[in-house]
Amino acid sequence: MDSSVAPIMVEDGYGGKTKVSTPTSRKSSTSGWNAAIFIIFVEVAERFAFYGLAGNLITYLTNDLQEATATAVKNVNTWVGVSSIFPILGAFIADSFLGRFKTILLSSVIYLAGMLLLTLSVSLIPMHYRKAVFYLALYVLAVGEGGHKPCVQTFAADQFDEEQPEDKAAKSSFFNWWYLGIVVGASSAILVVIYIQDNVGWTTGFGILAGAVAVALFVFLLGIKKYRKEAPLGSPFTRVAQVFVAAARKWRVVRTNICYEEGDVGCQENESQPGGRTLVRTNQFRFLDKAMIPDRLDASSKTRNPWRLCSLNQVEEVKLVLRLIPIWLTCLTFAATVVQTHTFYTKQGSTMVRSVGPHFHLPPASLQSLVGLTILLTVPIYDRVLVPAARRITRHPSGITMLQRIGIGLIVSTIGMVVAALVEGKRLGIAREHGLAETPKATVPMSVCWLLPQYMISGIADVFTIVGLQELFYDQMPVALRSIGAAAYISVVGFGSFMNSGIITVVQTITSRRGSVWIGDNLNRSHIDYFYWVLAALSAFNFCAYVWVANRFVYKKVEDEEVKNLDDKI
Repeated sequence: MDSSVAPIMVEDGYGGKTKVSTPTSRKSSTSGWNAAIFIIFVEVAERFAFYGLAGNLITYLTNDLQEATATAVKNVNTWVGVSSIFPILGAFIADSFLGRFKTILLSSVIYLAGMLLLTLSVSLIPMHYRKAVFYLALYVLAVGEGGHKPCVQTFAADQFDEEQPEDKAAKSSFFNWWYLGIVVGASSAILVVIYIQDNVGWTTGFGILAGAVAVALFVFLLGIKKYRKEAPLGSPFTRVAQVFVAAARKWRVVRTNICYEEGDVGCQENESQPGGRTLVRTNQFRFLDKAMIPDRLDASSKTRNPWRLCSLNQVEEVKLVLRLIPIWLTCLTFAATVVQTHTFYTKQGSTMVRSVGPHFHLPPASLQSLVGLTILLTVPIYDRVLVPAARRITRHPSGITMLQRIGIGLIVSTIGMVVAALVEGKRLGIAREHGLAETPKATVPMSVCWLLPQYMISGIADVFTIVGLQELFYDQMPVALRSIGAAAYISVVGFGSFMNSGIITVVQTITSRRGSVWIGDNLNRSHIDYFYWVLAALSAFNFCAYVWVANRFVYKKVEDEEVKNLDDKI
């Protein structure tokens, strides 16, 4: 074993011990970044490949595979949705069997195989098999995404030792700069690869994406001796299930202040948080408290039955998960609006004037780079200007709370849908004025620059809501469930994509019965603006629901932090 790495044994919270490899020289946030930088390369390359494909997928499906616009949009949403839901399975496999490092390695190999198959599907595969192989490659990539997405960010964050003050402070900014890094990868793909796809060919474009994934995998392996690697802890769902089963079996037990805690008779394992940190008892979901109240049968037993009696810490961990579910649900509408950037926004841009100079025509999908550019500009301003200013007012370490950050993004995304609806209404008006309503392939004499505000607003919304969700689901999840937490926030986009497809289906069904289809192949006769107004109304209603939920949210409390707060007050 490398001399800079020392194995230590820690309690795993499941009745045994697990080996963790951690560099012995870890003394500052610098060493955390030194390990994380290799992991970031994998994420940047994966985002580069994903957006290089997803950003222009609608164009390939409608132009090369000859799919109808509504059908293509649904297929894009379905693929994005599946890619964002598979991480739940990937997180379970990582936490229960493989560990995060091995899961990242395996998923990266699968992802590379998918990119190579995708490249072959647009070049060497015969035409009558091309569509089938193309979709096969897409869902191989979805499998790779499933193992990659929930583990990479969590694995990188794990490189910062929470017991070191410098590392703990560095992790606070890590999520901002991590997101900034992957935006660079995504924006580069949108600007460069999409242009190559439209002007050189799909084979070259997809080949570049495959090459980027291969290089990132090589870089990731270069840092193998620097990583803090944690072995799988066992199924975290078992601990969650035990609480519900124990609470159900004791539904007749009277709730008291007496509860079972680690260290009591019959407890051989340490179930506290890392570093001896134990969660504080809370009053939410009090029906679960019965799972930690010992009865006569528990008192007479020499060993604890985990399906009858759970510790306070274990019960509070389940409460943490339950508190996040309403937040997750109220962010689905946000995700349903975000997916417009690589579907309908792109189709709108394809009908408008895209000339830049006498010889260059901007690919419509390249406008998505504005989302990334906006994020690149907004994150440093947020981290270095807005947070310090807000901190002086609120006295909160992060300036504003994670829930406030998410809420601001929800408001911004609602405004974005209103702007998109107004711009599309103007585009339709110009098309009618010039008699282009029946000419779907004609260029509407309106500059594509009119679309810039809605792309930029989408980027600002991402900085607040997406980054806020990342931090919330990492910080508020139990340690053993952090991979699941990463998968949960990612799945918001997946289920939001399915939600968007469902809204499209409902809109098509209702409007077709009335004889005026809002979403058709001819955008100049359709009414995508009405569809945007529907999303804006749903977003406004959803924000009200979010405010109600957020006001009732209870942040995680740890005993040593509670004691410190009391000392500060004294």
